[in-house]
Amino acid sequence: MKTFQGKVAVVTGAASGIGRALAERCVQEGMKVVLADVEEQALRQTSRDLAVLGAETLAVQTDVSQAAAVERLAEIAFETYSAVHLLFNNAGVGAGKTAWESSLADWEWVLGVNLYGVIHGIRSFVPRMLKSGAEGYIVNTASMAGLTSSPGLSVYMASKHAVVSLTETLYHELALRDASIGVSILCPGFVKTRIQDAERNRPARLQNAPDAHAASEQQVSREEQEGGQRLQQAIREGMSPQQLADMTFAAIGEERFYIYPPEFKGGIASRMEDILTPRNPTLLLPK
Repeated sequence: MKTFQGKVAVVTGAASGIGRALAERCVQEGMKVVLADVEEQALRQTSRDLAVLGAETLAVQTDVSQAAAVERLAEIAFETYSAVHLLFNNAGVGAGKTAWESSLADWEWVLGVNLYGVIHGIRSFVPRMLKSGAEGYIVNTASMAGLTSSPGLSVYMASKHAVVSLTETLYHELALRDASIGVSILCPGFVKTRIQDAERNRPARLQNAPDAHAASEQQVSREEQEGGQRLQQAIREGMSPQQLADMTFAAIGEERFYIYPPEFKGGIASRMEDILTPRNPTLLLPK
């Protein structure tokens, strides 16, 4: 996709972080933007902020983990604008501990947003985009956690690896149909967002019991604690969401499938070498 002026974009997770930066960049490109997020107040504020810039926006509170909510989002977008040209399946949360200590609630919440949010977006938007016949583009947000693996975030890692595989498959499926819809997978590294504060949006029914959480905390090793601290520091010192949005739009213009910061090539190569050598997985941690 080379031109964006006057076209319509849909962004999930649009009220903060990467999603908001993507929405802002859409506005800069002259697009109309449908903003979706589970946080209603933050969503409305984002819509107002973008309106000050002269943007035409439509805010739709959406829990992407719910198929009916995403279907409603698609219905509203197409009823309002008749076409969607650029879809960002971006909403995401982070939680979890080791594979055996993560609760079923952790798994349901993170997979519900990170994986099923993308699945619902594909199922609700792609048929309508195909039917409209307009040129389109889909960007699914995964993470470097979808191209590499590290300990302590098993639920998050699993969700992001699944999104990478799903998006690769979607790319092939649309290509085989000769569809005029491009696809990219966005794999950010460390970005200055509130992902570490994602618990604010965890549904009440998926909250962990306080006693279970406290018990698991007692089992955390010194190495795991230090790893968590390094991760938090890496996020604080990471790329800005705006820089990532610029990188993403450059890749869309080039129709480049894999979008990730070049400084992470070494980690990707290490994992591929592990598989091809073959050798056991190399441990990669923030420095």
